[in-house]
Amino acid sequence: MASSNSKESAANNPGLHTTPDEATKGYFMQQTMFRIKDPKVSLDFYSRVLGMSLLKRVDVPELKFSLYFLGYEDVSKAPSDPVDRTAWTFGKPATIELTHNWGTESDPEFKGYHNGNSEPRGFVIELICPLL
Repeated sequence: MASSNSKESAANNPGLHTTPDEATKGYFMQQTMFRIKDPKVSLDFYSRVLGMSLLKRVDVPELKFSLYFLGYEDVSKAPSDPVDRTAWTFGKPATIELTHNWGTESDPEFKGYHNGNSEPRGFVIELICPLL
């Protein structure tokens, strides 16, 4: 347990609360999304280097993109039914969503995504949800 003198104590970190607001008690950060250029390179990094597992893949051919949901979960315990697996995936805390727009991996003109630091400013997607 952190003492009141530790760097991690609320007394030494203005704005840090030790208990959540009652209105959001039980919520957790479910996912953060990253846009990727090449799924082969990104999946290698997140699975081999960081040890994450692919929880769910969603292909949307009519809009030409794929979503890869990764986390630190035992996928052998994931449901095999696609609908149940989606619910299982979205119930896991601190996952990442990799969004791949098809064709960017082989487009020599692709210069990357807007980082939000220039106009128009801002770019973030986070999903916070209650524990179910």
